[in-house]
Amino acid sequence: MANPLALAVLAWLMREPTHPYELGRRLQESGQDRNIKYNRGSLYMVVEQLRKAGFIAEQATVRDTQRPERTLYALTDEGRAEFYDWMRELVSEPQHEYPRFGVALSLLSVLSPEESAELLRQRSRALDGEIGQIRDLVRGATEQGVGWVFLIEEDYRLALLEAERRFVAGLVESLEQPDYVRTWQEFFAREERP
Repeated sequence: MANPLALAVLAWLMREPTHPYELGRRLQESGQDRNIKYNRGSLYMVVEQLRKAGFIAEQATVRDTQRPERTLYALTDEGRAEFYDWMRELVSEPQHEYPRFGVALSLLSVLSPEESAELLRQRSRALDGEIGQIRDLVRGATEQGVGWVFLIEEDYRLALLEAERRFVAGLVESLEQPDYVRTWQEFFAREERP
């Protein structure tokens, strides 16, 4: 399994058996949906994959008068072992991820220095907005008594965004250096010759 949604499902089932609809609600209420991309269909698909793998099992079917029948799933011993193995690996072993911004940076030289700098300034403003939102969210949660350990993913996001903002500012400065502009112009002047 390499799907973060599957890891989250296993984590929630460590607490108690539940049904997929409730799992989705908990992901949203806890804010984990900001870090784990999913929709209702993908959630049900992951639950089925975990069941087929033997990591979770149907425990009961419940029905209340207002809702359709729902199947409760529980974590198996194999699922618990898989969860801990997976968590240990994710926490201890750095992995190269493939962010879209990294792709754009690898191809940045195709844009003029002026356009690149302006687009990066736009990105910096967007980063400022995200940073402000996260700070507000963390402040509000802290004021409501939420413990720091339940906000660490937001602290991590904040650290990444602040580092990216610093990187972007430095990159804009580099793109505006006369030496880079001249090198870029000379390179593309050569490329246009027959």
